[in-house]
Amino acid sequence: MVTLKELAKQLNVSVSTVSKALHDAKDIGEDTKKRIKEAAELYNYRPNKTALALKVNKTNTIGVVVPDILNPFFAKVLHGIEEFATTKGYDTIICVSHEQLKKEAKSVELMLQGRVDGFIISLSTETLSREDFVHLDQISLNKKGLVLFDRTTSEIDCDKVVINDQKAMYDATRILISKKKTKIAFVSSIEDLPIGLLRKGGYQKALIDHGIEPDPNLELDLTGSSQPHSLIKAFLSLNEFDAVISADNTSSLMFQSIVKSEKPELTDDIMLIGFSDEKNALLSYPRLNYIDQKAMKIGEKAAEMLISRLESKDSTEKPKTFDMPFEIHIA
Repeated sequence: MVTLKELAKQLNVSVSTVSKALHDAKDIGEDTKKRIKEAAELYNYRPNKTALALKVNKTNTIGVVVPDILNPFFAKVLHGIEEFATTKGYDTIICVSHEQLKKEAKSVELMLQGRVDGFIISLSTETLSREDFVHLDQISLNKKGLVLFDRTTSEIDCDKVVINDQKAMYDATRILISKKKTKIAFVSSIEDLPIGLLRKGGYQKALIDHGIEPDPNLELDLTGSSQPHSLIKAFLSLNEFDAVISADNTSSLMFQSIVKSEKPELTDDIMLIGFSDEKNALLSYPRLNYIDQKAMKIGEKAAEMLISRLESKDSTEKPKTFDMPFEIHIA
């Protein structure tokens, strides 16, 4: 593979002429452009992206940090980000924080050194619990774009993509009540997150607004448990309920599976709604009723907002929060 200087020497033209021809500059004749492009192909010339990035101070690369790549929600968000970014000529670099502040901060530090143009991040559990956002401040100090999604914070002034978690749970609980369900259990494995508390609040508010007193005995917290199956089995043996609402996709699938195993006679009687998507709902039996967060669209919107910010000439435009519409699917 030849360099730009070597290619110019081979063609007996200036380095500037070769560069302009390869970028379709108007002041270079069509015959010259054709000759230079054919030679570049013949000698397998590839532009040095690092050198170009240093020259124009732009890499066309987005850094993405997520807490858990094995979570189907984050996997679909990443798909949406990558797909939209590609259509706009941007590459993506993905890091996983594994719910740890230190890993999240290190990922940001490394990508700042690697010269990404901006970041899309969903904050780790530890970052949110400690309320430590110094690494996010560094993004702003380095004049890089930032979009937070799903797990966000009001402490950082940047663009965000969220859903109305409280309203989603409120509306889902209201559907169960409309089906004459009065003993509605709540199960969650994300009560250590702000979104988990918002969802629980939506569930409780819907009950109160419809004249049903929330029963603490019907609220099952699986957060951080090393034996969630045992907790669910104990819950089934101690409580009577006619519906279940889950704050996350993991606990809803676990709960449904254990009900089928431990109390199959309840499978057809208990109505369950969880956070999920069409694919996972189809994989479960009975088919899961679910709140669709539109994960892929969240990814697309986050990438759209970041790229729009990166390419905008208006540096005074205030940060925006986009509220992604959710859908509730009842089988």
